[in-house]
Amino acid sequence: IMPIKNKLTVPHNYPVCLHHDCPLAASCLHHIAFDNLIKQEEFLRLISPNKCTKDDGCPYYRCSNTVKYARGFTGFQKQMFPQQYEQFMTTLVLQFGRNQYFARRRGEIILPPEDQQIIRTLLQQIGADPSMDFDNYEELICWDV
Repeated sequence: IMPIKNKLTVPHNYPVCLHHDCPLAASCLHHIAFDNLIKQEEFLRLISPNKCTKDDGCPYYRCSNTVKYARGFTGFQKQMFPQQYEQFMTTLVLQFGRNQYFARRRGEIILPPEDQQIIRTLLQQIGADPSMDFDNYEELICWDV
C-alpha cells in the first residue's frame, strides 16, 4: 500500500488561477491552489488571467491526479552480478553525481517517474531485471509549475 500525501499542502508561492468558469478548474492544481490559498494567505502569486485559455490547450493546466514516486533502490545490488552493479552505479553517478546517486539509492531523494524510467532503462541495458521493485513507493501530487 502506498501512502498518499496531503493533497492540500500547496507549495509556497505556487502560482494560482482564479478562473472559476474554466471547464478544467475542478482538476487544475493552479485553481485548486487558489481555492485553498485564498482562505489563508494575504498575498497570492497570480497567473495572468489574460494568459489562460480556459480549454484543453491551456498552457498552465496542471492535472491534480497523483503520481507514483519511488524511494530507494538498496536491494538492486543484491540482484545483480558485480560487473552489472559496477556499470549501473558508474552510469548513475555520471548522471546524478556521486552524492546525489547515494542519496537516491538510500531513498533520501524521491524518484519521479522520469528518474525511475532512467534507472529501469539502464537495468535493461546492463542485462539486469528492469522490473525490480524500488524500496518504497508514494502517491504524490506533482506540483511542478
